[in-house]
Amino acid sequence: MDRITAAKVFLDVTKTGSFTASADRLEMSRPMVTRYVEAMEDWLKTRLLHRTTRKVSLTSAGERYLDHVEQLVEQAQSLSFLNTTHGELTGTVRIAVSMSFGHAQLVPALKTFMADNPRVIIDMDLRDTTNDLTHDRIDLAIRISSNPDPSLIGKPIAVCESVLVASPSYIDSHAPITCPSDLSTHQCLGYRNFAHHVWHLQNGELSESIDIQCQLTANEATALLYGSIEGMGISMQPTYLAEKYIQSGELVPILGEWKPQDMQIYVLYPSRKNMAPAVRAVIDYLSDYFQFLGKK
Repeated sequence: MDRITAAKVFLDVTKTGSFTASADRLEMSRPMVTRYVEAMEDWLKTRLLHRTTRKVSLTSAGERYLDHVEQLVEQAQSLSFLNTTHGELTGTVRIAVSMSFGHAQLVPALKTFMADNPRVIIDMDLRDTTNDLTHDRIDLAIRISSNPDPSLIGKPIAVCESVLVASPSYIDSHAPITCPSDLSTHQCLGYRNFAHHVWHLQNGELSESIDIQCQLTANEATALLYGSIEGMGISMQPTYLAEKYIQSGELVPILGEWKPQDMQIYVLYPSRKNMAPAVRAVIDYLSDYFQFLGKK
């Protein structure tokens, strides 16, 4: 059996703690996962994993060999990269991203990268829920957050600014909004992911936190954006989504001097170990792309 594949399977089982979970992630049968691990143990002449009905864990020998196996896989990936035509990047990069950022920002951002690297396949996982990167075989995730998952390695690539918006028809048919506290009497559109709907606003050194009332909530920004366009209420939107509708007059900014708190846009990944060259190239490219965009 292929020893590099066996090494990769062994490493995956150590991450998931389950032969069945690794079989699902690696898209192979559970017996095949077992055979690869047994092959590793035969080659090394020692038992690497404890198996019980509930979990799989490393033996003391498995712990000793783990770093060496990781180095073996990393070296194999490096050699594979050097063997490509003229050092050309190859492989598949799976990216988890929110639907709104994926549509509005990531797709146009990747256009040049894909043209320059035709042998790299980009597989986007668009969802507005948090992925388990290891379980879902995600290479990297792009998330907008003030507190990214501490179990992941995070690199900030841009700042996400937001704005409060409503349609002209909503503004014309409702009471004026002159200060943040006025929002508490208005129909607002909120994110389902928050148990309590509170908007935090800043005006220079001043700050206000307003409890808002939401008849319509959603787990995705674009749905709330169109709700505001339809005159259903006020929503908090990232400027990358709202700006063109503000320019067209379909939406109007609310409380211009009061701004929602800025958030960081992060690219997150599980580990620096065994990172494929194509994945590293995408991370570096996106970092440069959004830094340049922010300076324009």
